[in-house]
Amino acid sequence: MAAFDPWDPAFVADPYPAYAELRAQGRVIRYEPTDQWLVPHHADVSALLRERRLGRTYQHRFTHEDFGRTAPPAEHEPFHTLNDHGMLDLEPPDHTRIRRLVSKAFTPRTVERLKPYVHGLANELVDGLVGAGGGDLLTDVAEPLPVAVIAEMLGIPEADRPQLRPWSADICGMYELNPSEETAAKAVRASVEFSEYLTELIAVRRKEPGDDLVSGLIEAHDEGDRLTEQEMISTAVLLLNAGHEATVNATVNGWWALFRNPGQLAALRADHSLVPTAVEELMRYDTPLQLFERWVLDDIEIDGTVIPRGAEIAMLFGSANHDPEVFEAPERLDLSRKDNPHISFSAGIHYCIGAPLARIELAASMTALLEKAPTMALAAEPRRKPNFVIRGLEGLSVAL
Repeated sequence: MAAFDPWDPAFVADPYPAYAELRAQGRVIRYEPTDQWLVPHHADVSALLRERRLGRTYQHRFTHEDFGRTAPPAEHEPFHTLNDHGMLDLEPPDHTRIRRLVSKAFTPRTVERLKPYVHGLANELVDGLVGAGGGDLLTDVAEPLPVAVIAEMLGIPEADRPQLRPWSADICGMYELNPSEETAAKAVRASVEFSEYLTELIAVRRKEPGDDLVSGLIEAHDEGDRLTEQEMISTAVLLLNAGHEATVNATVNGWWALFRNPGQLAALRADHSLVPTAVEELMRYDTPLQLFERWVLDDIEIDGTVIPRGAEIAMLFGSANHDPEVFEAPERLDLSRKDNPHISFSAGIHYCIGAPLARIELAASMTALLEKAPTMALAAEPRRKPNFVIRGLEGLSVAL
């Protein structure tokens, strides 16, 4: 088990060889440092994402004591209040109710209507990068595009948007394995500030509704759909965080992979029609979300091992996306890969509601960079963020 070490920088830099070892060890492996059961195979991860005996929460059925768990420290309460009322950490019927309301904003027609805005903004950002002769692909293109799109959908004024990314980064620190007290303190502070900001925004939208998602949630609440103010705040934060975090990391992880595979990059530059399959392959090849946790609500058996109620399962998305049982030559980057059932957007009731929008954003920025910066090259070796669960780079310096 020495190879799997989510706090080792060498492992974080390249976890995929360790995943191969885990898959060879079996279908479910006990990991003491995090008190979890690791699931590394694609077939099991895919099935467990749809398994109703597992849940993102257990509090709809059990108290902490009943479940054999300790309640979080009181000083972490603002983070948990914010996190626990978002649909990602709810189970039916609350999850169903909130997702039904939010899905109205993510219909295929609505997402399609956003295409011109997304492409226009991607071109504008890439023009800026080209005009400067290069820069940091992370801060100049990868971050501002999805942040602006989801903020536009929610009706966040442009002047307020620079706050969103730092708040999101601090909150998402709590999704890492065994976060430190310093990480928790940052997440709590960001949760308080973000919640206060959204409380004020909701008050403004109540008086002056607009054609945005926050106004839509208020309208649904007023029409009797029983969306509490906390659920509105938590849903908005979830959409802002999830609406850009994966896209940002998929963009920089993807371009870093392309620079390391010059033959594939040359093929993409020669044939821009590869963009749709390239987006899927880059999401698979270096997965932005490496691990997804679920609680065991009722005993479950995996390959003869009974996982008891109260245990926690960690599904390894990065490992599943490199499973040779499903992907031919999984360690090879193949931008023309047709059969690509990666699970980077999850599955089951928690399948990413924004996946169609993320695909449009990733394709838009990639196309703009291919067209406007055809000679873009790596200017300096990037540094990996120390995080394991949410996989990204500190920056990606490029020159033209």
